[in-house]
Amino acid sequence: MQSLAPPSSERRIGVISDTHGLLRPEALRALEGVDRILHAGEVGDPDHLDVLARIAPVSAIRGNIDRGPWAEALPETATLAIGGMRIHLIHDRKTLRADPDAEGWDVVISGHSHKPGIEETGSVLWLNPGAAGPRRFRLPVTLAFLWRGADRPHAVIHPLPV
Repeated sequence: MQSLAPPSSERRIGVISDTHGLLRPEALRALEGVDRILHAGEVGDPDHLDVLARIAPVSAIRGNIDRGPWAEALPETATLAIGGMRIHLIHDRKTLRADPDAEGWDVVISGHSHKPGIEETGSVLWLNPGAAGPRRFRLPVTLAFLWRGADRPHAVIHPLPV
């Protein structure tokens, strides 16, 4: 289930993916005020992680276009505990070989497809923030916000005005 907007009193996590070396000013403005930023891969430019870190602490994983020594320093997946949630980051959801329920994950975040989406299966929230970099086909340019509500994680897709 998708909520309309995160409450301003909750800790918000900005979720971005598939920037492909293009860190749009609209994305930076949208992320202002978040408590944490998660990048689900295909960063494209390591300097962009430093720019994002000026807004909030960043956790990032490597996507399939991320190559070279800087990218090798990024993990392929990450599991984080943030704001009472266990969050798993993986770039391509199709490569997930674990059972999120068995792992105790509340949220699985992926990118790769450039298609934004939020779905719930059982107790797991699946979030793809879409792509915030160059427009691909007719897909929207988006990022997402994630927060823990009273009973479960919530997310919203945020279209960027580009």
